[in-house]
Order: sequence, then structure tokens, then C-alpha cells
Amino acid sequence: MSGTYVRPSATLRGMLATDSIRAQGRRLSAAEFTDLQTLIDGHPDWSRHRVARELCARWHWQTPTGQPKTFAARSLLLTLAQRHGLRLPALRTAYRRRPWGLKATEAPPRDGPRPAALESNLASLRPLQWHLGRYRSAHREHALAYLRQYHYLGCNRPVGTHLMYLVQDAQGRDLAVHLIGAAAWQCAARDRYLGWSATARATGLPRVGNHSRFLILPWVRVPQLASHLLGELARRIAADWEAEHGWPLEWLETFVEAGRFRGVAYRAAGWQCVGQTRGRTRQEKRHRAEAPRKDVWMYALGRRSGTAPGGVSGGGGGR
Repeated sequence: MSGTYVRPSATLRGMLATDSIRAQGRRLSAAEFTDLQTLIDGHPDWSRHRVARELCARWHWQTPTGQPKTFAARSLLLTLAQRHGLRLPALRTAYRRRPWGLKATEAPPRDGPRPAALESNLASLRPLQWHLGRYRSAHREHALAYLRQYHYLGCNRPVGTHLMYLVQDAQGRDLAVHLIGAAAWQCAARDRYLGWSATARATGLPRVGNHSRFLILPWVRVPQLASHLLGELARRIAADWEAEHGWPLEWLETFVEAGRFRGVAYRAAGWQCVGQTRGRTRQEKRHRAEAPRKDVWMYALGRRSGTAPGGVSGGGGGR
């Protein structure tokens, strides 16, 4: 979780009345910390999830369709516990489920032999089949297993609002996986490009999807497949997102690790490189680079490139 901390050394117990912490777009006062701790202490039977639900209700923290943002609330609670001494209920490990989306009897074997190399041209594979990875579906289980095994970043579990696709060829052979989730809370290059103030960012973020994982399976060797898949994603994601979640997307963003990839497929598919991250992580506290720098790419969905959500003209951006 990213945030700007007014007094990084403050703890819940040691905060002054004038201290505050800004996290996930909300500034939390010492009084709010005290109220939160009182709420937790007053309900010793509550789980962390129950506390998060109550927090969402009290702060009206919800998606555009009214669903509580319980994952974001739990992330905030954990950060307050780790950095500021908030006392949380103990984890109820006996009730924890196995990682989302995997069933041992249906997921692809991790150590099994790879399929034979699929070397072909794009025309011979079409029409491609796009399958939404809905909860408890076999397509989701296979897509997650592929990400965990073959994507360099892995994928413990998708969190928050997201869509996942498993793409197959006309014969039903698995080719690729897309995972689109919620936009990064803060990204200076993106915000400059879209001309966003802090207020505009809070309003516009729900209409930006983060293309957080893109995997072409390692045995699939088909020229131009990557840019074709990105083009198809751009043509369908807005309608699929609105059908699944209830509100439209207007932009896609992605972060491409500099030095590892050049973003050739994104550029070929019409995405724009608008700058680079500073190399900080969500957990970074010391204001110095701790992660590889990443190029920031943007794609306008169904509108003139360079026009921000809400009609605000985006800047020229970096290249």
C-alpha cells in the first residue's frame, strides 16, 4: 500500500493530537486511530475480515456499484499494525482457505512435461477463443496455475476487482493469460500524462484497469501473437468489465520492467509509453529506490488517445 506519511516515526500510542497519516487517499487523524482501536478492543470476537467490513461501512469505502472494499481495508489495517502499533485480532488460520483458484485434481501439474512446442502462424490458430476466468471455473484454475508456474512475477492470488482471461486457439489449445486488476493508487508518470490532481485521481481511478499480468505460454511460438492479443484485449475489456463489475473502463495501464523487456508488443498494439516509475515499492519507507524501475504504458479505450477520463486532456507524457 502506498501513502504519504506526515510523521513516519509516529505510533498509535505515541501520536500527538495534530499527527496524521495519509494512506489510500484518506488522511487519518490520531482520534480516528483511537476510535479504530476502541472498536477492535470492544469486539474481541471479531475477525480481521469483520473489522474490515465495519471500517468500509463507517467510511463509506466502496466500489462504484456499492460493494465494500474489504481487501483495501484489510491492507490498510495491516499497514497500521506494522507501522503504527495498531492491535489487530489474531489470524484465524483454521478457517483460511487454500490459495484462490487451485484445485489439485484440476490444475495443470506443476512438474509435469510441457506440451509440444506450438510453432505456427497466427492465421492457422484463428479464431481464438477467449474465456473469462470466473470464480471456481476450470479456466480460472488453469490460468492461475500458469501464472504461478511460468510468469516471472508469479501470482499468489488476484485481489480486489479484476478480470482474468485464458486464451485458446481454434483447437482448444491454451495460448496465453491476461490478468487485469485495479489501477495503481499513485503513479506520477500516469497522473502527469492524464493531467490529474489528487482529487481527479480519486475520481478517475475506477475507470483505469491495470494489465498486471500478461503471459504467452513458453511453448507457444507464434509471430505477432503478443500484439494481436493486446489488440483483442483492448477491443473487449471495456464491455466485459462493465458486464462483470457494473462500471466502464476508459484506460488501461501497465508497468514493464526496464532492462528485462522493451515493450515492443505494447508499442505495436498502440499503447503509449508515458514515463517511468521511481523504483519504489508499496512497502518502501525510506524514500529510496528498492525495486527495478518500470516503464509506464497507457492505452485509451474507445476514445481519442491523449484524452483523460472525464474529458480532461492528458499531457504529452514521457517516451
